[in-house]
Amino acid sequence: MIVLLLSCQQTYDLDTEALQDPENCKDCHQTHYEEWQGSMHAYAGEDPVFLAMNARGQRETDGALGDLCVQCHAPVALALGLTEDGTNLDEVPEHLRGVTCVWCHLTEEVVEDHNAGLLMAEDGVMRGGISDFQETTAHASAWSPLHDRDSPDSSALCGSCHDVVLPNGFHLERTYAEWQSSLFAVDDATRQSCGHCHTRATTGTAAIDGPLRRIHDHRMVGVDIALTEFPGVEAQQAAIQEELDYTLLATLCVLPIVAGSEVVLTLENVSGHRWPSGAAHDRRAWVEVTAWSGEEVLLSTGSVTEGVALTETPDSLRWDLFDLATNAAGESEHMFWDITATEERTLPVATGDILIAHTASMRWPLPGEEPDRVTAAVHLRPIGLDLLTDLSESGDLDLSALTRQPPTFTLAQTVLEWSGVVGSCVP
Repeated sequence: MIVLLLSCQQTYDLDTEALQDPENCKDCHQTHYEEWQGSMHAYAGEDPVFLAMNARGQRETDGALGDLCVQCHAPVALALGLTEDGTNLDEVPEHLRGVTCVWCHLTEEVVEDHNAGLLMAEDGVMRGGISDFQETTAHASAWSPLHDRDSPDSSALCGSCHDVVLPNGFHLERTYAEWQSSLFAVDDATRQSCGHCHTRATTGTAAIDGPLRRIHDHRMVGVDIALTEFPGVEAQQAAIQEELDYTLLATLCVLPIVAGSEVVLTLENVSGHRWPSGAAHDRRAWVEVTAWSGEEVLLSTGSVTEGVALTETPDSLRWDLFDLATNAAGESEHMFWDITATEERTLPVATGDILIAHTASMRWPLPGEEPDRVTAAVHLRPIGLDLLTDLSESGDLDLSALTRQPPTFTLAQTVLEWSGVVGSCVP
């Protein structure tokens, strides 16, 4: 549900219409504007995969999909009545597409914990996480617990768009719900809001000529990346890599078994939600493990050629770390409007219950063999190449318009090499 009620006190320089255009924020908030401009929030209404999925969904459901996609991808355009279902976004002014400054900073209340259930204020006050803000003639300002990452309430602002419930009632994307069940949501020393990870703190000025203070990165880095030309895409990819490198820890062991040995890889999820999260049915994460004895390869799993879909690389030994979505007939399903169930194959999040582990292990027996070297790594693609192919074959996505393929990220702390004695582990 989206409600947008905008009015601006006439004593301020920026009226209602001016507040809606991020360009009018740039002069005072240049750093934040540039970070946002290269973010997936700014890209949300331009993303060709979103546009293709929405177009196909509207067609295949005879319009029943309605505003499900656009309420998060172009919420201001929807609230202003410039679109009803996102199929005409090319006719909407560019500054009203995507997730813009006013969509977050005019929010005064979270009314639903999913599907963009945010209530926008009618007072024109731009809310933020700074309690000792400087008065400005540009617009009214206020501190809000929803915008202060140190507040327990702040994750609800993010969570409302980052949990998606389908029209059939199925809770498809559950990042906020996953965080809510974690020890990071407990209001004690372990608490970490969404902002603690996704809006990293630095020292700088929040506005031109403002005092030095703690400010926050407005790239709001996650996993997804722009697939067409977009400002700062190289910096975006580097930031994603840095973020991912700290989300998993790994231990690689070679242990004795009767008449042989086994390779055991244990992964610990130290993020604030399951890993990967969000559209976990569309992501492609997997483990690569290779074991040698001299020059002889005893085990090889998870080797996938760049630019080749996992579905085109059959491997019965591979450890896949993404959800398997199915439709009402129990068949594998790409298109979310037909999804009725998912098999969770992602890594669990740490909870307040110490009996619930946030680690997972996979074992590869080597009967009659003992390796002298084993390597391991975890890889992640933000979106499956098989999904892009499906959208292309239906005529909804022009692959030639993509200037890059989804990159394959390799998580630094999972890149391990064992060369010890059987019965030992690294690191």
